[in-house]
Amino acid sequence: MTFDVITIFPGFFSSMLEHGVLKRALAGGQASIRLHDLRDFTDDRHRTVDDRPFGGGPGMVFKPEPVFRAIAALQAESPSQRFPVVLLSPQGRLFTQARAGELMRQERLALICGRYEGVDERIAEHLATDEISIGDFVLSGGELPAALIMESVVRLLPGVLGNEESARQESFTASEAGQCEVRRGLLDFPHYTRPAEFHGWRVPEILLSGNHEEIRRWRRQRALEKTWRRRPDLLAGFPLNDEDRQCLGALESEACEPRLSSESAKFPEGEQHH
Repeated sequence: MTFDVITIFPGFFSSMLEHGVLKRALAGGQASIRLHDLRDFTDDRHRTVDDRPFGGGPGMVFKPEPVFRAIAALQAESPSQRFPVVLLSPQGRLFTQARAGELMRQERLALICGRYEGVDERIAEHLATDEISIGDFVLSGGELPAALIMESVVRLLPGVLGNEESARQESFTASEAGQCEVRRGLLDFPHYTRPAEFHGWRVPEILLSGNHEEIRRWRRQRALEKTWRRRPDLLAGFPLNDEDRQCLGALESEACEPRLSSESAKFPEGEQHH
């Protein structure tokens, strides 16, 4: 899979391409990442990529000409090949694991890293085939989102992780069809490793028992509990078995039980805390 990243800061990616999953994918030939300096597609001696917005206002806006030229140059390399052109933008669709699975099926992907106040709207309307946002917060540019998307997609490519089972067992796993598998709608269960006791905190005894069925049941219950407490929205439409319903019912009952406040628990009746 080939990624073409259009940016005014190609050096931004140097370190992250030399470590971890991206380095492994590049070394193994599963992915190719090409960085294109947007300033190379300008036609003035100052290599200008931005200008003031029409109508006034703060900040600068990416000019359309250099971006259109950059994509045209990529398309000219393989005129018969069609590939997605993704604009990284706060106005885009939220990036999810399911979306990563969809992108993973592409042979080639262009990522446009915006900067400054934004990009000329004609880039979004007439050039980009999609707009993607990584969340409801503001960054100074699209370089970090581009790196995040590339890692998320690359680790789904066969052979990159080495241990394919590890990828399948994650909280959000994209299937080969590019959709988030419903059976992976739960957050991951807690993980522990040696030592069995650390600073007085012991690993749950069930994990040391060697009873695989009980360990499976414990992990399923802990995954349900973590999802119920942290991301209850993921449980909507999730296929639950009788054991799951019993577990969630117990959690809901526990949440409804009256509890002593921390202060009343600390100070017996008749004593006051000032």
